Amino acid sequence: MNPYVLTILLSSLGLGTTLTFASSHWLLAWMGLEINTLAIMPLMARQHHPRAVEAATKYFLTQATAAAMILFAATTNAWLVGEWSINDMSHPVASSMIIAALALKIGLAPMHFWLPEVLQGLDLVTGLILSTWQKLAPLALIIQVAPTTSPLMLTLLGVLSTLVGGWGGLNQTQTRKILAYSSIAHMGWMIIISQYAPYLTLLALGMYVFMTTTAFLSLKMTSATNIGTMSTMWSKAPILVSTTALALLSLGGLPPLTGFMPKWLILQEMAKQQLPLTATIMALAALLSLYFYLRLCYAMALTVSPSTTNATTPWRTRTTQSTATLALFTIATLGLLPIAPAVVTLVT
Repeated sequence: MNPYVLTILLSSLGLGTTLTFASSHWLLAWMGLEINTLAIMPLMARQHHPRAVEAATKYFLTQATAAAMILFAATTNAWLVGEWSINDMSHPVASSMIIAALALKIGLAPMHFWLPEVLQGLDLVTGLILSTWQKLAPLALIIQVAPTTSPLMLTLLGVLSTLVGGWGGLNQTQTRKILAYSSIAHMGWMIIISQYAPYLTLLALGMYVFMTTTAFLSLKMTSATNIGTMSTMWSKAPILVSTTALALLSLGGLPPLTGFMPKWLILQEMAKQQLPLTATIMALAALLSLYFYLRLCYAMALTVSPSTTNATTPWRTRTTQSTATLALFTIATLGLLPIAPAVVTLVT
């Protein structure tokens, strides 16, 4: 892709998200979301492959539907209450419609069916943008609308997303689909706590971005797109295999890795809010996700030669990709748990 075009598209991605962050009016927020969607479409379709075009088409249709729902809900709220402000979504019908539309935008269950299919058709870098940057603007709106939304709706979306994210990834062999279901499960953790402690949603989002970026960049470094290819990684990059396995376990929420911090604090807050049953279901659903992360770790680190694979084994050439970004994100993914008290103090 032409570097000037790429610069314009990436700048538009940043502009769309910043516009949504800065807006207090629904029309401005909607405009930011639309700029975001239109900017990522050429990045998705740049491979000129039928799967990429199909993924871009599916993404466009779902995002257009969600954007239309947001406009309709904002108009309904303005008609019933007389307010266009994001913080004044006082009518239950309008706020429920907004949450449903934003859930469709970020792929929360039961509006999640598009996400694994779209992510599977993209290359790993565009998939990384879709899994991290594209979640920021809708989540910012959800945090603002959550106080006036039905707690039952948010709890159902959260619990269902963690369960679907866990169950859906169990039988997958493609790493991008596994990371898509991982994204669904993590969004469930963020949405369920947004009504009680929004700062924990921001903390969980930050940790999720660190861990997902590490996972995608590690897979890109070795061009591993399925479990079969991952089983041959150890002979090509043994140190990278060790850090990738630990990053996946961090995504699963195992202590003493960074991913344990948001889950631990969210469960603690839910116990304070007298929600022991919901907290138990969430903790058990996290075990489902942990199983398929362990499956990936087993394929990478515990299968030794001869492990037969139908995938084309890549040449063991020295990579030309920059490793500085991957190193920084890996350190953040593996070692932030000891500073959890400082992080909590900063975000509260």
